[in-house]
Amino acid sequence: MSPTSPLDRYTPALVTTLRKGYPPRALAADLLAGLTVAIIAMPLAMALGIASIPADVAADLQQIHPWLTPPAMGLFTAVVAGCIISALGGSHVQIGGPTAAFIPIVYGVASVHGYQGLAAATIMAGVIVILMGLFRFGALIKFIPYPVITGFTAGIAVTILASQLKDLVGLSVLAADGSPGAVPAEFVPKLRALASNAHTISWHAAGVGVGSLAVLVVLRRFLPRVPGAIVVVILGAVLVWTTGWSGMHTPIGDHARPLLETIGTRFGGIPSSLPAPHAPSFSWTSLPDLIPAATTIAILCSIESLLSAVVADGMTGRRHHSDQELVAQGLANMVSPLFFGLPATGAIARTAANIKSGARSPLAGVLHALFILAFMLAAAPLASLIPLPTLAAILILVAWNIAEIDHFRALLRAPRPDMLVLLTTFGLTVFTDLTLGVGVGMVLASFLFMKRMSDLGAINGMRKGMETGREPETYDAKDPAQLADVNIPHGVEVFEVNGPFFFGVADRLKDVLDQLERPPKVFILRMRYVPHIDATGLHALEEFIAKCRRQDTTLLLGGVHAHPMFEMTRSGMVDRIGVENMFDNLDDALARARMLIGDPEVTPAV
Repeated sequence: MSPTSPLDRYTPALVTTLRKGYPPRALAADLLAGLTVAIIAMPLAMALGIASIPADVAADLQQIHPWLTPPAMGLFTAVVAGCIISALGGSHVQIGGPTAAFIPIVYGVASVHGYQGLAAATIMAGVIVILMGLFRFGALIKFIPYPVITGFTAGIAVTILASQLKDLVGLSVLAADGSPGAVPAEFVPKLRALASNAHTISWHAAGVGVGSLAVLVVLRRFLPRVPGAIVVVILGAVLVWTTGWSGMHTPIGDHARPLLETIGTRFGGIPSSLPAPHAPSFSWTSLPDLIPAATTIAILCSIESLLSAVVADGMTGRRHHSDQELVAQGLANMVSPLFFGLPATGAIARTAANIKSGARSPLAGVLHALFILAFMLAAAPLASLIPLPTLAAILILVAWNIAEIDHFRALLRAPRPDMLVLLTTFGLTVFTDLTLGVGVGMVLASFLFMKRMSDLGAINGMRKGMETGREPETYDAKDPAQLADVNIPHGVEVFEVNGPFFFGVADRLKDVLDQLERPPKVFILRMRYVPHIDATGLHALEEFIAKCRRQDTTLLLGGVHAHPMFEMTRSGMVDRIGVENMFDNLDDALARARMLIGDPEVTPAV
């Protein structure tokens, strides 16, 4: 069967794995990985549910269904969507469920349209994502420029951080008359409201929240294999049980509040089983108003799931089927609201934990969802003891992780137009919303691309005028006929990049080593005809350098022009490659390659 046939393209990775054989040792590895990820995912799912649903929407839901609480909705999503994504997806190790990136979107949609509107928008988003997969949009999503992705993920991280400050230190937002008030959804009004109510801080809650955050940071630094989230949740629950702080109250405004809020004091606990499927009730006339929200959810779901799958490919050496992954993500988002769930996508951190725990197949992701369901059945009463400041601390650490501060800081040293795209996307994501941030960022990146292509067209014309009557020398390193005069020793591969090193070329570079039968000892990347490199190209080259190191391949660069060399020097890449591995021409690069592989033969001039 051709690997590009429709049947192969839309075959779930789980089916492919089972066809090839599934030995008992693989099942044992998947069981351990599924259990480990479930332990990590359960407290995180509850925290994400609490952060995603506004208090008034949660109160309205509990009037209809007393057992339906925001933490329970996060767990329902992890079980239902997580099972579907792993069972039907195109990645071997992807873990799906609710993610922090959705918090600002879900909170905003639920605030305006209620949960039923959110459920309808999520189902619509699922349909959009399925269509994207069927129309083979999976490869196109990879072309979103790196500054746009970094800008909106950093903006989401800041938004999450602001949303968790209230619960981290136990603030109470009071209205003018002293009664409990709502926290504004917008970033600046939210900070103003929190600052004006700073006097309501609960020192018991602040101690638990800051202490939980400190434990998480220490465990991550010195014991990275220990699941910090479950550790702080257990410690927090034990503290509540031994001190009884959740049952003690203190006056605040014209009401009393617990010294330490828990899932039990705010929501009453979580159910011990999945709910029966239900169809969301919404007005058909409201669907046009939900299209922007559904489109935003679909775009974010697609981007984050495929980014997670690409990260997983880099860690495992496997290749995912992006179109089938989108189909599975779409199905998961269509089914999740039927069980009172939230939007879901691939979770990068949980996927990485799955890989590091030894996962061998998609069955590990299915088992992770089943383990979470088993935990719900067995430990639902204990969840009422979990302090909300502890869950807020978990989300704050998640926000720090997705912010990717190092990448953001590196892009501030990128070419100025790329930096403009980054800061515009970041600012609009924080101060307006994700839809506007990504949209404007993409438009700016597109205009930047067109301008660069126009400028480079003029430069190319000048260079041709300076040629000696012949076309510039080009060759395809995979075409033996064109390399008849170039003696490339065994164990050395030569590839050439022609034209600007933009995000389109960057994506193709990621697949180069995978196309070779075995990793070469030396890889020569000829950049004689690369007049320009942007931030996405620099990032792709960084990933390529790391991949070569993992495969014990020495990377040599030849013929690097002034502008790429300037950007590579400013970003520190020259130091990572080594000046001894950068050459003016192919002859010198091949001579260095022969020295590395122990071949004394001299190459003829080209």
